[in-house]
Amino acid sequence: MTLLLMKPTSAGKDTQHERDQTLKKLACVSNQWGALLTIGLDLAKNTFQVCGVGEHSTPIFNRKLKRSQLVQFFAQQPPTTVVMEACYSAHYWGRELAKLGHQTKLIPAQHVTPFVRGNKNDHNDALAIVEASRRPHVRFVPVKSDYQQEILSLHRVRERLQRNRTSLVNQVRGILSEFGVIAPLGVKHLRAKLAHVIGDASCSQGLRNIVANAYVELLDTEQRIEDIEQRLNAFLDEHPCRDIIMSLPGVGLINASAFLASIDKGQAFQSPREFAVWLGLTPQLYASGDVHRMGSITKRGDRYLRTLLVHGARAALSRARNKTDALSVWGNQLVQRRGYNKAVVAFAHRLARLMWILLQRNECYQPQPVLEACQG
Repeated sequence: MTLLLMKPTSAGKDTQHERDQTLKKLACVSNQWGALLTIGLDLAKNTFQVCGVGEHSTPIFNRKLKRSQLVQFFAQQPPTTVVMEACYSAHYWGRELAKLGHQTKLIPAQHVTPFVRGNKNDHNDALAIVEASRRPHVRFVPVKSDYQQEILSLHRVRERLQRNRTSLVNQVRGILSEFGVIAPLGVKHLRAKLAHVIGDASCSQGLRNIVANAYVELLDTEQRIEDIEQRLNAFLDEHPCRDIIMSLPGVGLINASAFLASIDKGQAFQSPREFAVWLGLTPQLYASGDVHRMGSITKRGDRYLRTLLVHGARAALSRARNKTDALSVWGNQLVQRRGYNKAVVAFAHRLARLMWILLQRNECYQPQPVLEACQG
């Protein structure tokens, strides 16, 4: 009988020596990368997949790298094009790889899915990212700066605080109704009612304690929302396009700060229609032969930005009933023909186009008379 003695291996993560050996192997392969054109990077938390492709979409390598190896690996490569999906941590890695001299491109995830061949795994995903990036007419997502991501993070925090405030207000109203206390609609009236209940000696001490805790929580939440809005206002004051985007009807502090932090001056889009398509405000088209049918809007792109623009259009359209400018008259006529809700979405689509045009021209919005609009 022959006994095979195997060298014991350490369980757990790879040792530093093993990681160094992996990078050395990749460095040896990199000497043969004369025709390397694109590197596809499939992002993750700890284990990343890198796929190098040469001419004619020929894969040169496709393997995994640990998070601790990624920066060192790209630092050893000559400047090239690195393509990633526009997803979790993509903007961070886009900035880090740009510091190393690489040209980083972010591609929307929905454009990658049709190119995944075989089973769904990191190997095939990295190759699909490269193949999708080489298609003509693919629009890449611009890499956001640290400051832009900070502003958008403030929007996400504010949205969560608003949901918490709505939940708190509904819960307190339900509790008070069980004791026969009904507050008028509106947070302002509820706040006054809570202060009245706290000082009402006819109410039980237990109820007054519950209301007092809710009152403190409500004030704290509103103060945090106000602090965020002050920071957003400071961001707008520093942006050169503040007056341009704020001149549009239905665009205020929240809409303006969110759009400027996301698209800046709209330089990533070639036309106003492309910007509206990116927001998901264009109708779906079904065309086959002689059949052409338009459906509901696509709802692609950033849902938060689209929601803000639709709400802004609803506010602008509700105040356009007695106005005589071309945009208001067009919106009022559309309400009569297609109904209020459809007119709101169409109005938001028109606002998106106007936003891109004004940002490109560096001009503020000026209401146009109806006669001039008809002659144009």
